[in-house]
Amino acid sequence: MTKIKICGLFRLDDADYVNEAMPDYAGFILGYPKSHRCISPDFADVMRKNIDDRIKTVGVFVNFSKEAIANIVNRGIIDIVQLHGSEDDEYIRWLRMFTDAPIWKSFVIKNRADIEKAERSAADMILLDGGLGGGRGFDHALIGSMEREFILAGGITQDNVTDAVREFHPYCVDVSSGCETNKTKDKNKIINITNIVRSINC
Repeated sequence: MTKIKICGLFRLDDADYVNEAMPDYAGFILGYPKSHRCISPDFADVMRKNIDDRIKTVGVFVNFSKEAIANIVNRGIIDIVQLHGSEDDEYIRWLRMFTDAPIWKSFVIKNRADIEKAERSAADMILLDGGLGGGRGFDHALIGSMEREFILAGGITQDNVTDAVREFHPYCVDVSSGCETNKTKDKNKIINITNIVRSINC
């Protein structure tokens, strides 16, 4: 059964939207100041307290301080760490010494070699993306027959999510810009895409 993550929440209204839609995961951009969706750990703490406990929270980081990530996890702000930079297996092993949170690692997919690199990752879960945000997709034909579970991200919208799930059976689909209007989370889009994924799994 494919799960769904709504990523890039940055307003309290966004917390209300995911509570109504009830996706499996809600993501905060915590370690990438270049993103307009980036929020502080303290505000993420407020957001976490306003999000239904049944929804797991994911913190997204790009080449961020390992110590800072461990602190955010241990404060109970996020349940899962998602790494989007050049973090290697040694970085992941360090985090595991200081937190029990699952670690997801994102890979930008441009060719089959990128897929093979992702499959070798020490992360608990790999995420296949078309770029660092911006809703860029990639050639899904590169996925082929994956050797391990993966999260599919990049350009996922309510218009293409059905085909993506039915063809590739990802562990989870990760949606951010695909559920926004004018760079702001859209309640109807969040609810619609969550319901679509749920209906595919029925």
